[in-house]
Amino acid sequence: MSKQTKWTAGRRAGILAPVFSLPGAYGIGTLGRSAYEFIDFISAAGLTYWQVLPLGPVGKGFSPYSSPSSFAGNPLFIDWELIAQRFGADILPIKPPPASLPDRIDYALLTRQADSVLRRAFSRLDKDASSSVERFANSRAWLADYALYESILAADTRQWQSWPEKLKRRDPSALSTARERFRSETDYHSFVQWLFFGQWSAVKAYANERGIAIIGDIPIYAAMESADVWAAPLQFQLDGDLMPTEVSGCPPDFFNADGQLWENPLYRWDAMESDGYDWWTRRLGAASEMFDVTRVDHFRGFEAYYAIPAGDATARNGQWRQGPGYPFFEQLNKALGAPELIAEDLGDITAGVRKLLKRAGYPGMKVLQFAFDPGADSDYLPHKHDRNCVVYTGTHDNDTSAGWYAGISAKERRYFRQYNNMGRLASPSWAMIRAAWSSVANTAIAPAQDFLELGSDSRINVPGVAEGNWGWRMRGGQLTDELAVKIRAVTKLYGR
Repeated sequence: MSKQTKWTAGRRAGILAPVFSLPGAYGIGTLGRSAYEFIDFISAAGLTYWQVLPLGPVGKGFSPYSSPSSFAGNPLFIDWELIAQRFGADILPIKPPPASLPDRIDYALLTRQADSVLRRAFSRLDKDASSSVERFANSRAWLADYALYESILAADTRQWQSWPEKLKRRDPSALSTARERFRSETDYHSFVQWLFFGQWSAVKAYANERGIAIIGDIPIYAAMESADVWAAPLQFQLDGDLMPTEVSGCPPDFFNADGQLWENPLYRWDAMESDGYDWWTRRLGAASEMFDVTRVDHFRGFEAYYAIPAGDATARNGQWRQGPGYPFFEQLNKALGAPELIAEDLGDITAGVRKLLKRAGYPGMKVLQFAFDPGADSDYLPHKHDRNCVVYTGTHDNDTSAGWYAGISAKERRYFRQYNNMGRLASPSWAMIRAAWSSVANTAIAPAQDFLELGSDSRINVPGVAEGNWGWRMRGGQLTDELAVKIRAVTKLYGR
């Protein structure tokens, strides 16, 4: 059984807020002033946890769950004003006035601006900084492949399976030639990652010094268009042309007759087992360095995973296949000393998944927005929780609590109000927060939007919708001293 002792045992509470959603002077949250001020707010509110979404570079649809690397950090989170202190204020674009900042993140514009700022900084590397970057790069085994992948991709924008044959198959001589050709560009990408991890380490240390733990998040699968798959093709189910034979997803259900087609390549669990799950050990080891606790997405995939024939237009023809099971976690515990994990065990959970979760010892998740069907007698209702779980008012994939309440049926509203002894003028967001905080669950988490009582226009993601997600931003001044006092009071009331 996993040792869940340092952070995930005992009654605690926290706030879910992606880094990109923090207030920021240039249109996105960063690892600068906005992160430090947010940690100060969390401390003033009496909370223990800051939960973030994946911190890697974004992929399709700007999703943090579809990244070109399972190890790298997102260059857009690097704070420009911090690096300007070292490399010169003239690397910065003109600072926009607060009134002109968009309510949503403009990823295309920011990507162009960030590249310009970071390349100006890179051009001013001195000898000491260059030595520091080199030491950092040598300490990150994944970085050489990631930097080369990004460099080749910038020159040949096709997916990597369409690169020249020797390069896509990682012929040693072709790799050596590419590394020499793109040396300056790979040095640049190493510099960018050095900046990111330096700033993130400082932010995490600042939080930990104030008794605040960081809960991170990693998707179970790697993206097909990633340095991960290109660098380790034998770990994935690929054919002779390095194309996937089967892909990830979920089967049809009551909500979606076609199921969900995620299209990630699936793991070759037999190959991973033969080398002691080395790829996963390195991945979770890196996550354990970045975070105090790591939420692992789609936990049920370790017990059984849904495999869909590559090229299918829907998930209808998929089949369940056996996952690695408990030996996988047993090996991770031996290699990493029992990392603290949260298992995302939502969806169609079988007896086998429940058995695996209990044996592994990780806390699962309870989402209150799934609880209040008056005829369902749901296991998500607070009076059915156990201590070893994390209760959420909602997650990044849900509507805000205010938006959820506005969209449910009159019958569900009556049940919700009755269950929570909610007066007619009471806030549904705060009724949901109180329901979570009063649970026996060791950990309770609410998204920032629920504390702010925001509606559906502030949700982070709508699953199955390709455009318009991952863009919500807080504005300066929303996180007030009065709100911190209110959160601290309810947190103290329920012994968190």
